[in-house]
Amino acid sequence: MQYFVVIIDYGRRGREAIVDPEITRRGVVSRVTSGEYQNISFIHEIVENSVEDVTEAILAEAALPQVPPEEVDLQAIRLDHARDLRKHEKA
Repeated sequence: MQYFVVIIDYGRRGREAIVDPEITRRGVVSRVTSGEYQNISFIHEIVENSVEDVTEAILAEAALPQVPPEEVDLQAIRLDHARDLRKHEKA
């Protein structure tokens, strides 16, 4: 049997352990990426009788891709901003 234990830290309010034997590694990564799991203390993978800390690996998998600045269309951003300003002008 394999499952993941995700510990969420709520600060002064305590911690919560999320254990769902049916969720896969891909499901955990998906929930971290979507923001459903935040303030993660650690993630353990339980397989049979062994425990492995997979926090760093899963957080690395869930990292959002970095968009290089040269791929950002600054002209489109300026045009969008100008359109928004016109839209909110008082008539």
